[in-house]
Amino acid sequence: MNSTCLVCSAAIEPFLSFGRMPVANGFLSESEFADEFFYDLAVGFCDHCSMVQLTQPVERERLFHDNYAYFSSISTRMAAHFEEFARSVTSQYLATSDPFVVEIGSNDGIMLRHFAEAQIRHLGIEPSANVAQVAIDRGINTICKFFDADLAREIVNRHGHANAILAANVMCHIADLHTVAEGMRILLGRQGIAQFEDPYLGSILEKTAYDQIYDEHVYYFSISSVQRLFSDHGLELIDVASQSVHGGSMRYTLAPQGARPVTNAVVEQQRREAAWGLARAETFDKFRAAVERSRDRLSEVLREAHKNGKRVVGYGATSKSTTVTNYCDLSPQLIEFISDTTPGKQGKYSPGVHVLVRPYEAFAANYPEYALLFAWNHAEEIMAKERDFTARGGKWIMYVPEVTVV
Repeated sequence: MNSTCLVCSAAIEPFLSFGRMPVANGFLSESEFADEFFYDLAVGFCDHCSMVQLTQPVERERLFHDNYAYFSSISTRMAAHFEEFARSVTSQYLATSDPFVVEIGSNDGIMLRHFAEAQIRHLGIEPSANVAQVAIDRGINTICKFFDADLAREIVNRHGHANAILAANVMCHIADLHTVAEGMRILLGRQGIAQFEDPYLGSILEKTAYDQIYDEHVYYFSISSVQRLFSDHGLELIDVASQSVHGGSMRYTLAPQGARPVTNAVVEQQRREAAWGLARAETFDKFRAAVERSRDRLSEVLREAHKNGKRVVGYGATSKSTTVTNYCDLSPQLIEFISDTTPGKQGKYSPGVHVLVRPYEAFAANYPEYALLFAWNHAEEIMAKERDFTARGGKWIMYVPEVTVV
């Protein structure tokens, strides 16, 4: 099926299709099964502008609403990461008097709270009402809207230009990036910068991390695709920095064209991407083959465990897990339940395959033989927490970067 590139309108074709898929974060009650929404999940590469993207995005109102299930503050590792992010921005870019920081997709205020505590003028923009309210209750200036060029003008009229615009795991969620990029151009002062970080295409390919592909992740950025997109709006990519979070992310720094020098890090990463073939279609054909092998192997491991009467429990009711459970057809017959610490997900069922989500205490009270680690990007934090599980003979089933039992 041909589609049109969301960035440059060129024709693109999917290189990988996952088939019928539910909303990734759409954990639901049994009474909602009959009305569950499904769509076709497929990802394609535009050989004109180098953007990797979903070929049929889901409308944003289905994904970001007043019952959004993800709260950034649940992870201690991410809390530490965002504290570092805030300190880095403050030390490098907020030397002017009375600086103003805007965060797009500020969630529950996990990063902006550091600016609030430092009495730095700030504004969070968060379209999901329930998490926005948490930030507001914590004293963090937040508005519940989607960011675009019109909102940028409103902010400038009320607060002035921003010294820094930030976004973390947000830009890849926004289908209409042109209006966001234009809004960033309008909102930034001449010496201002914009920094955003998202899962990095190179890391996804290297690790066969196909579970990063789901409805909220419309785009999978590379250096070249970011440069081409934002240059259309007078913004220049001046720096990049790899991040270990979310299985491998990249932090991009943008500035008004010609306002700041471009670092060697940008040039070096461009060279790496050329060597990796991130602008060649055959690279994505190889990725598809690796994904299919991973799917078949994971299905084999779980069916063998079931055949041998072993219990398997999922660990982490993540958005990413929805891609894996549905693509690999991992039913409640194969996964007894999914353990998760998020109260809003407990007692509900996973999207599509309908595996029950239970509190963490259900996992700890009666260890299974195997835990399928859906939250693999937090593996280090989880493994440190679960030494008792492994000491008692429990084994982890991993599928990134390859299917293994450890």
